[in-house]
Amino acid sequence: MEFVAIDFETANADLASICQIGAVVFQDGKAKDGLDTLVNPEDYFDGMNVSIHGITEEMVQDAPTFPQIHESLSRLLAQQIVVCHTSFDRVAIDRAVSKHKLSPVHCVWLDTAKVARRTWPQIAHKGYGLKNVTSLLGIDFEHHVAREDARAAGEVLLRAMAETGMTLDEWLVRVRKPISSSTTTRDSVVREGSSDGPLAGEVIVFTGALSMVRSQAADFAANAGAKVAASVNKETSLLVVGDQDIRRLAGHEKSSKHRKAEELIGKGQVIRIIGETDFLQVVLFDFSV
Repeated sequence: MEFVAIDFETANADLASICQIGAVVFQDGKAKDGLDTLVNPEDYFDGMNVSIHGITEEMVQDAPTFPQIHESLSRLLAQQIVVCHTSFDRVAIDRAVSKHKLSPVHCVWLDTAKVARRTWPQIAHKGYGLKNVTSLLGIDFEHHVAREDARAAGEVLLRAMAETGMTLDEWLVRVRKPISSSTTTRDSVVREGSSDGPLAGEVIVFTGALSMVRSQAADFAANAGAKVAASVNKETSLLVVGDQDIRRLAGHEKSSKHRKAEELIGKGQVIRIIGETDFLQVVLFDFSV
């Protein structure tokens, strides 16, 4: 799994006036070297922008211009998934390319603000700026320093992948769907089970990337007798994990539900953790659990 997180700072309100570029390559969940440079925007510096990022005209006098750095930036981003927080950075690079009549950068963009809004309900409609999201997640960084902002955006994506169990490719699809999609809305999967069936008496929770939408999985579980809940708690007796998540059980990659279930198991609660395929065997073929 690889992607590049990027951030730009600008000299003024014109998004083409890029004065700092920070790009961080993420490989296998780790931040690697990328690109970190001041840029001479060949434009004026607005006092408001300077007060935010601290970069002045004097600081960039000997820095490369955007056309001079365009080739190396293009090589870094070409054919990559490029991550940024809100659309500001995507528009900035497009505007700079257009202003200087340069070749466009061919990459796939992923907005981590959209990812965050679809992962954590408390910031679905407000408070999803990078500073607030990183505060919520406990990510330390120096705001308005391009490389630091880029790294923070990448860390937000990694946290969202761990929280939901969704892969990078799945997030590229998910961000194009409404926030209230049934795959992530917390109460969309809540069901009261039937009185009979192979899962009668079980309280089941789903986590990770399933092959079906959560509402369909919840219907299967309820028809098999289980009560379906949105979160792991003291009533939970069965956690169903997406098959691909079962295969990658490094602690930091487990969803919060998975970690909560393990915490409760450690305290003596009886919770069985199974993969989606085994779950389907139970509910579709009436096998015993």
